[in-house]
Amino acid sequence: MNLSHRVGSRFHTARLEASSSANNSSGEMSPRSIPVRRAALFLAAISISCFLLYRAADSLSLSPRIFDFSTYLDDEEPNLENVLRKAATRDRTVILTTLNAAWAAPGSVIDLFFESFKIGEETSQILDHLVIIALDAKAYSRCLQLHKHCFSLVTEGVDFSREAYFMTRSYLKMMWRRIDLLRSVLELGYNFVFTDADVMWFRNPFPRFYMYADFQIACDHYLGRSNDLHNRPNGGFNFVRSNNRTILFYKYWYASRLRFPGYHDQDVLNFLKTEPFVFRIGLKMRFLNTAYFGGLCEPSRDMNLVRTMHANCCYGMESKLHDLRIMLQDWKDFMSLPLHLKQSSGFSWKVPQNCSLDSLRRYDESVDDEGSDPPGESQD
Repeated sequence: MNLSHRVGSRFHTARLEASSSANNSSGEMSPRSIPVRRAALFLAAISISCFLLYRAADSLSLSPRIFDFSTYLDDEEPNLENVLRKAATRDRTVILTTLNAAWAAPGSVIDLFFESFKIGEETSQILDHLVIIALDAKAYSRCLQLHKHCFSLVTEGVDFSREAYFMTRSYLKMMWRRIDLLRSVLELGYNFVFTDADVMWFRNPFPRFYMYADFQIACDHYLGRSNDLHNRPNGGFNFVRSNNRTILFYKYWYASRLRFPGYHDQDVLNFLKTEPFVFRIGLKMRFLNTAYFGGLCEPSRDMNLVRTMHANCCYGMESKLHDLRIMLQDWKDFMSLPLHLKQSSGFSWKVPQNCSLDSLRRYDESVDDEGSDPPGESQD
């Protein structure tokens, strides 16, 4: 058989197969083709529907909108652990302060607090590790305007937005809520420096902390030795390392509010510091020298040594703001002096002025219009 005959034979066979395939397609469909056709029809229907919706939206001058989940997530308030993690140092240490609406108002305490970090020595970078605990919605909103690490701690049924006067019910609830929060921070594995917002930071305090202490706290009155349990502590400034001892201590401290109704956390600490429980758990407690960590109760005498200054022993917002502004100006005046004058001039604070222990005594003798419970009587 020659080559042309073989090619022609194959061509004829191919035509027969093609003809057979065409006859099948014009008759009964192959079972495999049914799902494919259905899918094609479904996609066509979807395409037509989308086209019609788009045209309808366009005719109403509306552009198609896609829901942005990232915007929704950004609006969610972050949880405590996330905020702490973002603010913490490499050794898991954070700076914490609490804020309510009264102290958050423009020109109020929080603005002076931030100013102290900016004019202090080696303090501005510490702000990167500061977490502001907002106690109400207004404080949280102001925090978001000022700072990058904010946490909202709203307590159901309690209004912390107003100024909480010393020893009123609101004041006591705020102080105990703070202790419970700090316990949570320790349980999450973070060390913290807690600072009231009326503590002015003039120098980095960390070099003056005790290396091996679990719990170290500033004082209203310092007696000269860091381990003297007769020192009068002030809960507005303390450095606490996270470990089993401090977690147990904060749980015990918070639970003890029920044993001492009507007392605030600082008074209860004075009761607890000599109790056998503290020695049994092995808590290493130290009290910070007012030469470095002073306050209006007992100001630091040498401005070359001072690390922080607290507007303690002060009643009323106006008095506090007045003395804080003078304190900041005193620091600016001191820092403007030549080095030799800083060391020899004997420059000192011009405060307290409106703040004093006498103002607190006058307040204690007055009747509180908020109806605070005297120590020893139960409060809700």
